[in-house]
Amino acid sequence: MVRVSQSIWQTQKQQVIAMEDAMRTHQRTFPGDPRALRSARNWIHAALNGHPRSDDAALIVTELGTNALTYTASGRGAGAFHVTLTVSELTTTIAVTDSGHASSTPEIQHPPLNATHGRGLGMVAALADNVTVQGDDSGRTVTAELRADGHQGGHLC
Repeated sequence: MVRVSQSIWQTQKQQVIAMEDAMRTHQRTFPGDPRALRSARNWIHAALNGHPRSDDAALIVTELGTNALTYTASGRGAGAFHVTLTVSELTTTIAVTDSGHASSTPEIQHPPLNATHGRGLGMVAALADNVTVQGDDSGRTVTAELRADGHQGGHLC
């Protein structure tokens, strides 16, 4: 009985290691300049290189990067924002971390039709299968998860 349990545990451990090896993680820090948004978008496209959800990921990094530059210290002085892209067979995850000192907490808004701002996080939520916000005033990370199972988007705006 003990041998079977050890064998099962060893097999599970090997599966976890194989899964971790299959997850590619890319990280890059971009300067707190609106022109860096194009660089972030191009970087995502290059890293995903033909992935079926690369356009969604590029739009998501643009929106989350814009929020970091607009509402936090990332867009002031020597600010920056950090992007982590993790790709596996099952999911593509885009995480944008800001420099903190936000003027507000990220939340989905429902602006009037004539408003020029307030739709970004709603678009991210519509494209992604899951969106989370972690952190505090010293810096927040907004993470969007795209599943590879063909499901396109998680929430309606």
